[in-house]
Amino acid sequence: MLSYQHIYHAGCIADVHKHSILSVIFSHLILKGKALSYFETHAGRGLYDLESQEAQKTKEADMGIERVLKDNVFPKEHPYLQIVEKSRLLYGNRIYPGSPIFAEYLLGNEDQIHLMELHPQEVNFLRKTPHKSNVHIHFRNGFEGVLGLAPPTPRRGFVFIDPSYEIKNEYGVVLEFVKKLHRKWPEGIVAVWYPKLKAGHHESMVEEILELDLKNIIVSELEFADKKTCKGMYGSGMLIVNCPFGVNDAISDCKDRLEVYYKN
Repeated sequence: MLSYQHIYHAGCIADVHKHSILSVIFSHLILKGKALSYFETHAGRGLYDLESQEAQKTKEADMGIERVLKDNVFPKEHPYLQIVEKSRLLYGNRIYPGSPIFAEYLLGNEDQIHLMELHPQEVNFLRKTPHKSNVHIHFRNGFEGVLGLAPPTPRRGFVFIDPSYEIKNEYGVVLEFVKKLHRKWPEGIVAVWYPKLKAGHHESMVEEILELDLKNIIVSELEFADKKTCKGMYGSGMLIVNCPFGVNDAISDCKDRLEVYYKN
């Protein structure tokens, strides 16, 4: 939805969960040294100022990235922590990097990065952020944009799907997109982030994706609040199709570190 701006939630624990997983997948992919194409359907603005009026209104980062940094949840060598620290060295100690920054900083110069964003204000912020020459910003519907470019060149690649889910039919839109994308580009890695809410709309989406004839599906779900008493999001989920071999343990480690931490 065009009313949604992620700045209100930047650096929250769900961001830490999904970006830590993305960072270990990126780090694993570059080990093979082969060029790839990376797409985001909902890129957002790239960099988020946690001192902004919007971020301060919710202060979700205080219980997310700020708490994680304070208590050393991730080791210094973890790629997630390295990109957060690099972003803060470049732009200030209260900056939080969005998924486009993790992709740009962790992937190679030969990789092609396509960032889709339909919100006019968000895409303007994204364009103002310094980018490498291999980053392509598209002011368009991300689902249509990715399908229009798939299969890409290089054919080896990865799609990250991260909509707002502010309307319940968006879960169905994501499901249909995954089906269409897989038909056009069966070998492409597809990562879907989703919120865990009391309404449970994510459950049927995840179940139906798991029932499709897809390979190497990994699901990582983190619960960071009491479902019974929580008024909003109580958890975060990441579903990865064609998950690269050898990265499963690193994905589990991201979730385990956060889960143990938030249960104590």
